[in-house]
This record gives sequence, C-alpha cells and structure tokens, in this order.
Amino acid sequence: MFPIRVILVEDDPMVREVHRQFIEKIDGFSIIGTASNGVEGIKLVHELRPDLAIIDLYMPHLGGVDMLRGIRSKALSVDVIAITAADDVDTIHQVLQQGAIDYIMKPFTFERIKKSLENYKEYRIKLSEKESILQTELDEIIFKNTKNESNEGNLPKGLNFNTLTKVAMFISQQNNPVSAEEVAESIGIARITARRYLDYLEKEGRVKLHIQYGGVGRPVNRYAMY
Repeated sequence: MFPIRVILVEDDPMVREVHRQFIEKIDGFSIIGTASNGVEGIKLVHELRPDLAIIDLYMPHLGGVDMLRGIRSKALSVDVIAITAADDVDTIHQVLQQGAIDYIMKPFTFERIKKSLENYKEYRIKLSEKESILQTELDEIIFKNTKNESNEGNLPKGLNFNTLTKVAMFISQQNNPVSAEEVAESIGIARITARRYLDYLEKEGRVKLHIQYGGVGRPVNRYAMY
C-alpha cells in the first residue's frame, strides 16, 4: 500500500509548491498529480485513483466544497484533507459532512500537517493489517495527537503564512545560499522581518544555515533549502 499516493488541489502555484515540499519531507507519501481547481481535481481523482487528495476550498471554476460533493456523487474512493483559510463554522461543517478526514486552517506549521499525515498513515496501516478492529484501537487512531494541537497549528505571533510562503519559494529557487538582506529585497520586507522568517524556517528544519566568514565585519548568515 505504500507509498500513499497523493494529489494536491490548490489554485496558488506558490502555495501548492510549499505544500509539495512539506509532504515530500514525510516518509510514506508520493505526490502523483496536481490541479489548480475543483474541476481538474475531480478529473485527477477519476484518472489517477489517488489514496488521498489535499485540497484548498477557495478556487476558481469549482471550489473545494463542490469538488468534495462531486467526488462523493460519483462514488470515487479517495480520502480528503482540507488545507484552507476558510474558518467559518458553516464551511467547516460542510467539509466534514462530506467526509474529509482532517481540516487544517492556514496559517499552519509543518508539524501540524506532519501529524495529520502520519496519523492517516497509521490509520491505513492498521486497517490493512486486519479484517476487524477493536473500539479502543479505533479510538486511538481517531483521537491521536489531538492534545495541544491548537497551539501547534498556528504560526508564531507576527508571522504571516503568505509571506512565509514567498520567503520559502524565493530560497527554493536560488542556486546558492542567500542572506536575510537578499530575501528582504526580493520579497519587499524589512531585513529584520526576513530574519524572523528565516529563523523560523531553520527551526522547522526546512532551511539550512550557512555562516559565511571572511572580509571585514561580522560573518554573514546565509540560508538554503535542504
């Protein structure tokens, strides 16, 4: 059953790339296709038969909620995780009502999506190992990692998901490590702000710090994707 086959449905190519990088860092998952709206998403589900679809809700042509309804109406077998900025109760209820196994609100941390996918992987493994399951085993899977996730699911105060996405994308497109000043000039933010995002990305294990020595003055911190 491994790797678990995943499609990404997200209209913003930059955000889609960040999601791809997150998922590729987690063992046991393989991205087999991407789509920019719900119409393309339903087509991918039908053609590729993925195990899991990770979808946004706010998309042109056909949004995530309607995509979910389309999948269910066609009886297509796929699990769904929603990753979206939508935080209104009605939308959340509709998505969960259509059978989404998780709902992750932007902004979120790498740890939040990692826990979601690892929980899903454990669920798939346990279901594949036996024909029946005990209530206690099912409860452990369903309610695993629910404690303290409300704090881990948000970025630190003052950090913005869209800006974080831009910083990560800029670094990923460079052939050599870059400084906070170079990031700031490219993204259009203050150097001290860029440094906060870079420090956060380093802490999350998404970028590697290179200290450049030589010349006059203090060493320069430079960052590159792993």
